[in-house]
Amino acid sequence: MSQKPQETALSKCPGCEEPLERGDLFCGACGYDLSAVPAVPQDHPTIAMTAPAGGAAEVRFDRRAEPGGPGESDGPDESDGSDDFELAAPAPAGTPSADASAPAAAPDPRTPAVDPVAATPPAGAKRCVACRAGSVDTDGYCENCGHAQPRERDHMEQELGSVAAVSDRGLRHHRNEDSFAVSTTALPDGSPAVVAIVCDGVSSASRPDEASAAAASAANEALLESLPRGTHPQQAMHEAILAAAEAVNALAQEPARAREHDRHRHQNAPACTLVGSIMAGGLLIVGWVGDSRVYWVPDDRTNPPARLTEDDSWAAQMVAAGLMNEAEAYADERAHAITGWLGADAYDLEPHTVSFKPDRPGLVVVCTDGLWNYAESAAEMAAAVPADAHQRPLHGAQVLVGHALDGGGHDNVTVALLPFAVEPQGAGSACGTA
Repeated sequence: MSQKPQETALSKCPGCEEPLERGDLFCGACGYDLSAVPAVPQDHPTIAMTAPAGGAAEVRFDRRAEPGGPGESDGPDESDGSDDFELAAPAPAGTPSADASAPAAAPDPRTPAVDPVAATPPAGAKRCVACRAGSVDTDGYCENCGHAQPRERDHMEQELGSVAAVSDRGLRHHRNEDSFAVSTTALPDGSPAVVAIVCDGVSSASRPDEASAAAASAANEALLESLPRGTHPQQAMHEAILAAAEAVNALAQEPARAREHDRHRHQNAPACTLVGSIMAGGLLIVGWVGDSRVYWVPDDRTNPPARLTEDDSWAAQMVAAGLMNEAEAYADERAHAITGWLGADAYDLEPHTVSFKPDRPGLVVVCTDGLWNYAESAAEMAAAVPADAHQRPLHGAQVLVGHALDGGGHDNVTVALLPFAVEPQGAGSACGTA
């Protein structure tokens, strides 16, 4: 989940106590309008830190526990992690009551009353997954019990030849605001080109899910148009990021639509981050804006892995400027505030593109922070990648998403894997910057 700096938000829905994320305009579980709820006053507690005897304490920042971030805890979670309410199991047909003379039990207030005639969906209509009786409206809510239905984007998988990607809603978010696009094409000489684009919606902006989908689609289409024409892959990536930015900007220009949940709230521009990779002509091209990342994991694990991107974030800027060391920067509450994104309210857009020429086979991992929060360093990411991911990229992507979910799944998780097949050419660095 990428976030821009913003005001303090509620942690739970006042209506159903569903956990909320910063910038949510309505509850994704019950539809509660959050625009009329007064903001929680800001609080800045002081945390006492003591150093062990004999030396100063080394401050290590746990990205999974950042304020307002994917590791933020609202206290003990007494729920079972599901959006569904508890429903009584129906008795098998023909099963008599245990005691016909016993007084009728009081109805369970958690179980919605269902009119079997009025609630039965018409033929061809989608049936509610909660009450199993009501039909689902165009907004994705049951017309009988009001339960939010699973969205198509909650979990997505795609495998296309030598590239695969998996995206999952995670265990805390009420929707998936990530998106991806994978594709293959050919260069003018007939050699293959493989593309992976991963986008992470900025949750503090309006319609982040639409922004990430528009950016991923636009960047992918731009590459499929430019690469076969002979545009150099690095230039093609630069142009694709600009095309993605235009697509996200266009969302802010769309005519106002009926938004019953946020009509009284100021609308800020949709926004997202983007990271992508191209494998073409023996080159590996990486491009990004934001804090999603690309890692290189050699097939021969005796060789060191590497991170190929630098975050557009407050902490990364402080470290790069020499104003703080890494421990100090990432311990700051502003650490994960992004400084680069795609959107109409973005600062000067500066797409980053880098070209590498790997000298040995390896795996390219393209992911959002929903994954790298649980495998931040290159060594940690390499340890999480299964040994056979080069031969089974879809399975490898599934394993990596599972790694994030096992770690807590506090954010949307998206990862694409691109096996890079080259013959070993002797000793040297895993990747060389062109």
